[in-house]
Amino acid sequence: MTQLVLFNVTNGLIIGAFYVLMALGLSLILNLSNVINFAHGGFLVIGGYIAYTITPYVGFWGALLIAPPLTAVIGLIVERLLIRPRYGRDPLYSLLLTFGLAFIIEDGTRFIGWAQGKPVTIPAFLAQPVSYEFFFITGYRVFMVVVVLFIVALLFFLLRYTRLGIRIRAGTLDLETVSALGVNVRMLRSLNFAVGVFLAGLSGVLAAGQLGLEPTMGAGLLMPSFVAIIVGGVGSLPGTLLGGLLIGVASGITAVFFPSASEAIMYVLMAVVLLVRPRGLLGEEGMMT
Repeated sequence: MTQLVLFNVTNGLIIGAFYVLMALGLSLILNLSNVINFAHGGFLVIGGYIAYTITPYVGFWGALLIAPPLTAVIGLIVERLLIRPRYGRDPLYSLLLTFGLAFIIEDGTRFIGWAQGKPVTIPAFLAQPVSYEFFFITGYRVFMVVVVLFIVALLFFLLRYTRLGIRIRAGTLDLETVSALGVNVRMLRSLNFAVGVFLAGLSGVLAAGQLGLEPTMGAGLLMPSFVAIIVGGVGSLPGTLLGGLLIGVASGITAVFFPSASEAIMYVLMAVVLLVRPRGLLGEEGMMT
């Protein structure tokens, strides 16, 4: 039983790591641009399929370095052509736009011929378990956790100690004042959107090596990512990190005792948090920390 619990907790942490990367990107875009990006899961799929396409030519490591920036470039184009004209309007417009875009991306992958699941080859040494006793903890799982921790630390450094990050944080509080101080708000929003999409693309590459690829994989990770933002607190990036890991582990533990409730538990957890602390666990009204 102990090994079974540990196995499911490990799975929960891995899935929670995907939730964290997805939710951080969603939170960045929502906080600054007030856009509820339902296409975020689609960008994950794009990142994963870019990695799948280029892996035979550049290898897994090359795909890991190339696919997320390429996904961010695609995100910049989408933001410039489709989303930017909706800034300042009712958020419902951008929500419906990205909701439709998510279906376009999903059906587009099927049209290209990727309707069936596609595996992404990872280095053989990463596929090996780290020990015989804990055979389910592979090198790739450890690698994913390390990458997520590194990216989260890098993102927090970016937001706290760089000019771009300080402007993003200031913009979440009062975008009009930031604009009045001479900051190019359009460029700021575009760069912020690109960072968020970069995180989705990175999630896609990592998920491709662990879960394989399919057109609907982004949709399966999207709603839990929104739940992670709500549980942790809208506007709080540390809260988003906590929320993603918390719902991942909660789902893993629940799968041991009540397998049928492993997905429902995250929504129960969200409801409890909203009843006890409507701002979320680390949320502060009007603040992004």
